[in-house]
Amino acid sequence: QVQLVESGGGLVQAGGSLRLSCAASGRTFSRNAMGWFRQTPGKERELVAGISWNGGSTYYADSVKGRFTISRDNAKNTVYLQMNSLKPEDTAVYYCAAQYSSSWSPNDGVNYWGRGTLVTVSS
Repeated sequence: QVQLVESGGGLVQAGGSLRLSCAASGRTFSRNAMGWFRQTPGKERELVAGISWNGGSTYYADSVKGRFTISRDNAKNTVYLQMNSLKPEDTAVYYCAAQYSSSWSPNDGVNYWGRGTLVTVSS
C-alpha cells in the first residue's frame, strides 16, 4: 500500500520556523516529482512548492518565495518543506503530493496524496 505520511506541523508564532517532512512507503518515489500543497477551510487546495526527482529544479508559489524551501532525500524516500518567517496567513493543512512525472508540472494532476498536517501560525 502506497502511503505519504506528513509530520512536523504544529503551532508556531509569527516569524518562527517549522520543517515539515513527508515519508513515503509502499514504493520508491526517487524518480517522481514531489510537492506540497496547503488548504484552509472554504478555499481550494493550493500548490506551495514542487521539486523534481533529483532536486535539480524547484517551483514555488509567489506567496512563499524566499521563505520556504523544498528539498528531498531519495535515500530516505522523504521530502521536506522548510518554512521560515512564518505568517498567520500560512496557517493551513499542508499536504504532501507526488506526480508520475519526474519534473514538477503545475498543470499535471497529483497521483498520490498524503493526509495532511496542520500548521497554525499565531500573530
